[in-house]
Amino acid sequence: MMKKQLPQIITFMLILVVLINTSAATCNIIIITDPTGKDPNGAAAGSMSYAENMFQSTFIMSKNNHFAVLSGGEGNQTPRLGAIVETIKRLENGASASTAASAASSFSGIRIMCGGPTIGAAVGGSFDAYVVVVDDDGTITATPASSGLATLPAGKKGAIIHLRNTHGNPQYGTASTVRKETAITIGKMIRDGYPATEILGAAFKEVAIDSGEKYGGGGDNLVSSLTTGDMFTPETLNTTGFPMDAEYSKKCPECGWSVAFPEAENYQTCPYDGTTLKTIYAYDAMVDAITVTNNETNIYVYGTDAAGVSETTDEIVTYSVNKNGFNAVTIASAINKAIDNGNLVGVNYIEPKDINIVESTRAVGVYYKPLANHRTSPAWDLPISSSVLDIVGSIQTAIGLILIILVLFRSTLISSFLKKRR
Repeated sequence: MMKKQLPQIITFMLILVVLINTSAATCNIIIITDPTGKDPNGAAAGSMSYAENMFQSTFIMSKNNHFAVLSGGEGNQTPRLGAIVETIKRLENGASASTAASAASSFSGIRIMCGGPTIGAAVGGSFDAYVVVVDDDGTITATPASSGLATLPAGKKGAIIHLRNTHGNPQYGTASTVRKETAITIGKMIRDGYPATEILGAAFKEVAIDSGEKYGGGGDNLVSSLTTGDMFTPETLNTTGFPMDAEYSKKCPECGWSVAFPEAENYQTCPYDGTTLKTIYAYDAMVDAITVTNNETNIYVYGTDAAGVSETTDEIVTYSVNKNGFNAVTIASAINKAIDNGNLVGVNYIEPKDINIVESTRAVGVYYKPLANHRTSPAWDLPISSSVLDIVGSIQTAIGLILIILVLFRSTLISSFLKKRR
């Protein structure tokens, strides 16, 4: 997140302060399995809570500087906003994770957790957490920490997990045990070589089921800049997000076709090849969304929020890459054909220079230019000048008016014609 974006963040969060009740992520996790930053899945972060209003402001990610800021605490929204903004400022200015997270101590009842693949992680303010460190020889150290400042040093494999129970949670009182057990699970998975994104999914599953702090929230891949965005956050104010331990979709293990619940209840087999569909839970869907794989292309759409454009672009680009590889020319051609066919609406034709490809992480960015004047499709490139079409249109309009006059006054005209014949 660049400095120039800070005013937008502040404005957005001020609006939330006015509109919503207190929103606090009671579970914050940052996991670092590759402190060099080379593994595309080597650092991940995420938040959950039993509370309402789990919006993305509770897990802010910088795609440019590869850090996350996770917030929470018992304090109200205004101090939390101040702590978040101050933490981001410090990280943008090159501060360490511990220096940035220490900003939370200046705001009563607030918690800030922050970190990234090369800067380590830290949690400051009001918290109950475990700091997990995994040495190169496989030794796992899980240290409890409560309020103040706790740090996972830069260059170390490990994690920080904070967990408290929300008042009203039927499983209230479980946080202390689950916090410790999940920290140990994370440590073992780091030791055994699992990537951070997969470990985050396992931690979400354990926390959601065993402690009830289960509503998204969501997760971020801090190396490859992938996020679940609003996949699990609530659609309306003052409601809970999606339960991270609930069924999210069904997916074909052969071709990858998937369908979300509740529509998924109508499908047992893949409509394309008849394969039995696999049920995907939300914690697994999160892992799929933020994990870079050898056979999956990550597609990003910029420049338009038009309905259906992102999903259709994803299908087109995936097909093009599978058929022709990471080729900007063929991807642009496939997208333009979809525009001509009416499958993509509301965007202008693109050129190869509008395609940004990072093959090392199998990422493709498509930059659209929205159409002006609420057009749904680009102007046709016809071999006739527009002036000729205007003339033809004028002629058609004149003929149309004459036909209307003839219809309206046909009885009068017929009578006049008959009188002249007499």
